[in-house]
Amino acid sequence: MASQFTESDESTGFATAERRRSAEHESFLSHRRFFWARVSGGLALFVLLTYLLIDVEPRHNGGSWYGYTLGTIGLGLIVWLAWLGVRKRRPTPGSWSLKGWTSAHVWLGLSLVVIGTLHTGFQLGWNVHTLAWALMMLVIITGIYGISVYAVLPARLSENRREMTREQMVESLAMIDRQLEAAAQPLSREDTDYVIAALEQDVFSTGLWGRLRGPDRHDATRRALDQISTDRAYDQDEDDLAQQKVRGLLGRRASQIDQIRRQMRTKALLEIWLFAHVPLTIALLAALTAHVISVFFYW
Repeated sequence: MASQFTESDESTGFATAERRRSAEHESFLSHRRFFWARVSGGLALFVLLTYLLIDVEPRHNGGSWYGYTLGTIGLGLIVWLAWLGVRKRRPTPGSWSLKGWTSAHVWLGLSLVVIGTLHTGFQLGWNVHTLAWALMMLVIITGIYGISVYAVLPARLSENRREMTREQMVESLAMIDRQLEAAAQPLSREDTDYVIAALEQDVFSTGLWGRLRGPDRHDATRRALDQISTDRAYDQDEDDLAQQKVRGLLGRRASQIDQIRRQMRTKALLEIWLFAHVPLTIALLAALTAHVISVFFYW
């Protein structure tokens, strides 16, 4: 009997662990079986149907009672969703975990395309109201880009690493550099200068646009590889062998640098959208403040 209870407990514990592991690896987009996607779709559909069925005189616009209703809903959603930046710093389990909050942020954010646009009644012009709508659309577009890169690029990061950590990549490059420094001693002054220029190259000092460019086909290491002759250039066989060894090490160095720069480029692509998304969100909140104040001022 005791063994049966033990087996039952182990089975229950294993099932619980499997459910927990499955929940941890579940995409934030499909969180709780696409709960927030269904809420967002239902909300957008309801707003669209009421927009078509409710007759507003003389026509739909942001200043009608229906426009004010949609504006209030949209404003509340935007302020609430902007809270994610603060919410990320306070992770909690359960329905309102970071994954649940992010899922709501994404799907309800997409519903703002319908809510915000119908709030305007398609009456757009050169004013602060249209500015707020345009900023909202830009925030959503940058958010869609962020979703796209987070769906694709982490796998690319893992593939490029080839089971190496960043520290291991850097250590591998440092080891090649030490071997290069020793192997280049018998070379001519000209060849040695090319090797020294390659060793002095700072792989990580590329700036944002350099990171986004990725591997550089014209860096100092490749120049050294191109300039050091493959022909017999020395009188002594051991010197020719040293030259061949240096070329082999330069080739390894170029490959290692390419791997590091691919990693840097992929990480930059994962991060750069935030440099647009966050400032645009702040600008949107400022424009919404001006929008609301002007509406109440002229009401």
